[in-house]
Amino acid sequence: MTKKGVDCLVVTANENICYLSGFTGHDSWLIVTSRSATLVTDSRYTEQAVSECFGCRIFERTGAISKAAAKIIGKHKSIETVGIEDSASVAVFKTLKKELKVRLKAAGGIVEVPRRSKNASEVKAVQAAAKISYDALFESLSCLKVGMTESDLAGRLEFEMRNRRATPFFDTIVCFGANGSRNHHQPSGRKLKKNDAILIDFGAKYKSYGCDITRCFAIGAPTPLYEKVYFTVRAAQLAAIAAIKPGVKLSEIDKIARDAITDAGLEPYKHGTGHGLGLFVHEIPNMAKTSKGTLMPGDIVTVEPGIYMPGKLGVRIEDDILVTETNRKILTLDKKYGFSEPDMPVISIC
Repeated sequence: MTKKGVDCLVVTANENICYLSGFTGHDSWLIVTSRSATLVTDSRYTEQAVSECFGCRIFERTGAISKAAAKIIGKHKSIETVGIEDSASVAVFKTLKKELKVRLKAAGGIVEVPRRSKNASEVKAVQAAAKISYDALFESLSCLKVGMTESDLAGRLEFEMRNRRATPFFDTIVCFGANGSRNHHQPSGRKLKKNDAILIDFGAKYKSYGCDITRCFAIGAPTPLYEKVYFTVRAAQLAAIAAIKPGVKLSEIDKIARDAITDAGLEPYKHGTGHGLGLFVHEIPNMAKTSKGTLMPGDIVTVEPGIYMPGKLGVRIEDDILVTETNRKILTLDKKYGFSEPDMPVISIC
């Protein structure tokens, strides 16, 4: 806050509020000064806030949250500059500017930067989310049958996550056949065929932290093209993961994965190779062509290269990697459908 030149920070992003206070509810703000932190919430969350937030004052509002925040800030006579997180709307900014007699400025990144480096308990939570995720996946795949829709499988997978005291970290992506070429396809009524392909991008959220995993499967005998694409993507992912360690340029990880696909004579993906995750599915750092900076100890990043052929197929393989003090650790290493398996996952169904 001092570096950003603010005496007070209005925290509006749910993930940042959770990181600073432990509060897991919604529709609340955190007002942070050099001396105190005050959670502004309403009667729906007061009891929860009291039980979750330690070392934090609780202010139960009855009117607009922006006016309640202004009232709290106004009591601090020494405050001259108030920072507002980037997640706040323009309307919120205007309201606070009207209510307060101090300088307001946008102040993004103040909480996100320390959030980037994960401690041991955060790493453990991501690992637990990963264990729940692939346990849910194994159970869901055992229910596969011809005629099942993408929506059916997505619903089953999310049910299995909830059955293990977790929730989906983001909207589950299930693609059958050619729908795999759509990077963020929404599960539809497309039915599974006896000889088909499946792409599943999913992750559980457990104790506020989540994971991000993508797995691909051939249903019945894979076509020669699908087989070539699958093993090319897997080789690209393995090469990128092998290069992860502290000090390596983010753009270099991206280049390694893309080069492996290009060298195989195929067209690489257009999205980034990976991103940070933790309390939110997309955190810093990003690993893309234009990314600046290097990997740091404590980073948890995804590695998710892919090949997409519209109207034909799509393959993406994704795992979550912790950057350690000297090397790397795979947090989503499962025993059956992991990237380290020598064969392509092939499922036979009736």
